[in-house]
Amino acid sequence: MFSRILIANRGEIAVRIIRAAREMGISSVAVYSTADKNSAHVRLADQAICIGPPPSSESYLNIPRIISAAEVANVDAIHPGYGFLSENSHFAEVCRSCKIEFIGPSVESMAMLGGKVSCKQIAIKNKVPTSPGSKGKIESEEDAIKIAREIGYPVIVKASAGGGGRGMRVAHNDIALASGLKSAMAEAQGAFGDATVYVEKFIEHARHIEVQVIGDQHGNVLHLGERDCTMQRRHQKLIEESPSPALNDKQREEVCGAAVRLCKAAGYYSAGTVEFLFDIASKQFYLMEVNTRVQVEHPVTELVTGIDIVKTQIRVAAGEKLGFSQKDVKHSGHAIEVRINAEDPARGFIPSPGRIAQFDPPGGPGVRMDTHCYSGYTVPPNYDSMIAKLIVHKPTRDEAIATLRRALAEFRVEPIKTTIPLHAMLMNNGNFIRSEVDIHFVERLLESKKS
Repeated sequence: MFSRILIANRGEIAVRIIRAAREMGISSVAVYSTADKNSAHVRLADQAICIGPPPSSESYLNIPRIISAAEVANVDAIHPGYGFLSENSHFAEVCRSCKIEFIGPSVESMAMLGGKVSCKQIAIKNKVPTSPGSKGKIESEEDAIKIAREIGYPVIVKASAGGGGRGMRVAHNDIALASGLKSAMAEAQGAFGDATVYVEKFIEHARHIEVQVIGDQHGNVLHLGERDCTMQRRHQKLIEESPSPALNDKQREEVCGAAVRLCKAAGYYSAGTVEFLFDIASKQFYLMEVNTRVQVEHPVTELVTGIDIVKTQIRVAAGEKLGFSQKDVKHSGHAIEVRINAEDPARGFIPSPGRIAQFDPPGGPGVRMDTHCYSGYTVPPNYDSMIAKLIVHKPTRDEAIATLRRALAEFRVEPIKTTIPLHAMLMNNGNFIRSEVDIHFVERLLESKKS
């Protein structure tokens, strides 16, 4: 087992990893930018090293500075968390060349599954359902239009690299596709340094279902069940829950089996998530992508299975076998997570950085809070706006919703604006309560509130 690990990240995920490491008897080293010098992860780590000024390119995305910090601190391994360098195969390769373990999948499987085009090709070979569309990258506008006419509009252009809704455009005709193709490629190049895109059939009424997988370096790959991430805005998840209220046991077995099949084909180990669109009309699943890292919403699965995903990641990276089999994975109750962002929903979700004078998180039975914030903390304007994750776990979905309503009513973050009121509204929405939603539900609801 490792004796010392560096966390190449910030915020609540850095805190989460530090806590797991401490419980395992592993020393932790935090890295931070000057904007994060007062963040909780800096205070909680056994050692903290400043790696540069606020811009991510000069700190959290700066591979030489992170490796230098790791060498100065004499660590055995680096945990990348999520975002930043977590799915960067070059960073994983640099770690390997420096004899530092990367707490994540192999460079090879990350490259195979991290690129959506290569991932789709592996999926097709292994009978994992994929959306109709291009089998490889789009080479030209004419190529895109030909494929779109064959499968029928509407279609969606997607960037092969990255995620978070960037490099994606929906088109309903040739003209919109030509325009969307150019803008998607430009956005993908700027965001991920890779302009590769592909085209798929756009499913207008779908749910977002993802499967948590975990594998070791001895060939074992298991699933920990599914999460439903249908409640989202502009491809950004707002609410995640497990199990999905939309699936029956047969559908659950189908999608989880497909996820394991895909990851086994790629020789995958560590934690990962295979994401699918579930066509509400046809009841068919279609592969979206694989996230070769721990997810923001991993606590939902931890609560319903009792399995600590971060600790398991660390053990697997150290070469240990999984300490359980598929039949050992049991699910209990229902868990829901909401992401609390420093944004103002009333003003188009513009970021709301600044000093938090009052930070009073909720508690009580069935409530978990993952955060790096506290009263007196200043939210910097330089990074993602998420400041906390509020997760509840109860025997039934109805009880979980009731607990989440209560917890949101207790939660006080002042004076900055947050998405707490939005989540409180959604927890009282009849469509959400009945689970009669699709991935565009929140956007339609917010538009209706304006009129």
